[in-house]
Amino acid sequence: MVNGPDEIYDITVIGGGPAGLYGLYYAGLRGMKAKVIESLPQLGGQPAALYPEKYIYDVAGFPRVLGKDLAANLEEQALRHNPTVCLGERVASMQREDGLIVLATDKGRHLTRTVLIAAGAGAFAPRKVAVPRLEEMEGRGVYYFVRDREAFRGKAVMIVGGGDSAVDWALALQDIAARVILVHRRDGFRAHEQAVREVYASGRVEVLVYHEVKALAGEERVEGVTVFDNRSGEERAYDVDTLLLNIGFLSDLGPIRSWGLDFARNAISVSASMATNLPGVYAAGDIASHPGHLKLISVGAAEAAVAVNNAKHFLDPEAAVEPGHSTHLVPALAAAA
Repeated sequence: MVNGPDEIYDITVIGGGPAGLYGLYYAGLRGMKAKVIESLPQLGGQPAALYPEKYIYDVAGFPRVLGKDLAANLEEQALRHNPTVCLGERVASMQREDGLIVLATDKGRHLTRTVLIAAGAGAFAPRKVAVPRLEEMEGRGVYYFVRDREAFRGKAVMIVGGGDSAVDWALALQDIAARVILVHRRDGFRAHEQAVREVYASGRVEVLVYHEVKALAGEERVEGVTVFDNRSGEERAYDVDTLLLNIGFLSDLGPIRSWGLDFARNAISVSASMATNLPGVYAAGDIASHPGHLKLISVGAAEAAVAVNNAKHFLDPEAAVEPGHSTHLVPALAAAA
């Protein structure tokens, strides 16, 4: 659905990731005229863009679900009430004019009565290691995330990192790669304890702790990687054709910092109702900060629901914050399907 330049929305969601999409769904459920603005060319956020082939285990109701499948389900749910979707637009400024909030993007402006900021950690770029020719080999054996798991079938893969992504990919690739080597600069992993236990118990993943990457071998593409023991300096060369760096991402909130919002710990400060210091502006998901906040998809979805229901009450004080249970709304939901 495409909006006119002067069309006014009840709520505009900034960010089309899991939290934003769930907020968009809830806005439709509450009868709000809603819009989402996403800087990427697709909805789904990081699960769709960064790890579509990675299993996610900590979403309620899913013993495990691929990132791309979760993103697809969230999108289907979010679009149920026909919101306006604006892709490939990045919001540059947020100002208040004549009782409305004006969002200016690189493509135009959007008028809205309330805003839900669900932009995750902002713009992100992968962390890199200081290794000669690393950027030269990107896409030619050096990767930062996996879009297609089958691309690694039969490959000798070295994975670098100690967090959930590195450990999860070691487990996910062990059955299709010819060899999997997991390299971490310390002996303690930041990943979920059960996943770490599975890596050590699998017998198909070689684990190298206290090691770091020193050099790449190969002319046209990666043919080998040299690592060193950061305690003794001893070097070891491995014949691998794939180096998967999973050492995290650098985030940048960009223009959001100039919108007059209060921040804490590099995130937007919110109240228990997910309200920011600006009237009618809410935040949810990784970009929000409050006591007890956890950076989990399930938590972000809950925060988005809280934000939207409070935005509904902000617009119409006669409307209850409590939305009621969807099981009580079967006829309306069936009609919208």
